[in-house]
Amino acid sequence: MDTLNIFKSLSNEARLKILYWLKNPRDHFDAQRQGEVDMDTIGVCVSQITEKLNMNQSTVSQYLSILQRAGLVHATRIGKWTYYRRNEEEIKRIGSFMYEEL
Repeated sequence: MDTLNIFKSLSNEARLKILYWLKNPRDHFDAQRQGEVDMDTIGVCVSQITEKLNMNQSTVSQYLSILQRAGLVHATRIGKWTYYRRNEEEIKRIGSFMYEEL
């Protein structure tokens, strides 16, 4: 676990919002816009995250890339669309690390 990279990735309000929203995606995103994709297992489309953050897609894609490099989200590509979901195992390990080590 690259703790420094993880904590750096969490030092941005928009990235924290993304992780918060992805925890319970059905509470924060329109399932009908996902089509046949199950947001609980596959994830949420970048376009929906972009719309919710009210930012341009390149910035949101960069934020998601940072979270992915830190191991906090998984990306799944279906056709021309990319979907993101949380990496719950890594998030639990971070919580354990903070509790046990810090």
